[in-house]
Amino acid sequence: MNESMDKNSKTQVPVKLLLNPAHLLSLGFGSGLAPKMPGTMGTLIGVVLFILLPALDWKIYIGIVVLAFIVGIFLCDYTTKALNVHDHPGIVWDEIVGYFITMFMVPKSWMWILIGFFLFRIFDILKPWPISLADKKVHGGFGIMLDDVIAGVFALIIIQITLYLL
Repeated sequence: MNESMDKNSKTQVPVKLLLNPAHLLSLGFGSGLAPKMPGTMGTLIGVVLFILLPALDWKIYIGIVVLAFIVGIFLCDYTTKALNVHDHPGIVWDEIVGYFITMFMVPKSWMWILIGFFLFRIFDILKPWPISLADKKVHGGFGIMLDDVIAGVFALIIIQITLYLL
C-alpha cells in the first residue's frame, strides 16, 4: 500500500483486523468494512450507541465524548499505520464521536436523532470551511478525529439554534 493513498482509497481492510480490540473500535465494530458508505454506516453505529446510552448528566456526557475523542486519536492513528493509508474510509470511530458531539443536550426522540444524523452526515460529506482545511492540513489520528469533531460542532450549533427557536 502507498502512503499517498487518501480517504477515497478502495484498499481492502483485512477482516482479521477486527480481532484486535483497537482496530475493532476504530473500524466501528466492523461497520467501516461496509463496501458502500462506510462513514454513514459508522455514524449509524453512533446512533445506536447514543440510543443505548442511559440518561446522563451533561458533565458525564461531555466526559465520555472527550474520552472517546482522546482514545480515538490513538485508535485511528494505530489503524492508519496498520493499513498504511491515512484516514482510510473504513476508520469510522471519528464519525461515532462526531455524532455524539452533534447530540449533546439534544432530546432523545426519533425526530432529533434523525435530524442529528442527517446534519452531521451533510457537514461530514460536504466539508465546508474550516472542516475541509482540517481534513487536508492536519494528519495522523488527531487529524482524522478533528474534521469530524468540527462537523459535529456545526451540526450541534444548528440543532441547538433550532431547539432554542422552537
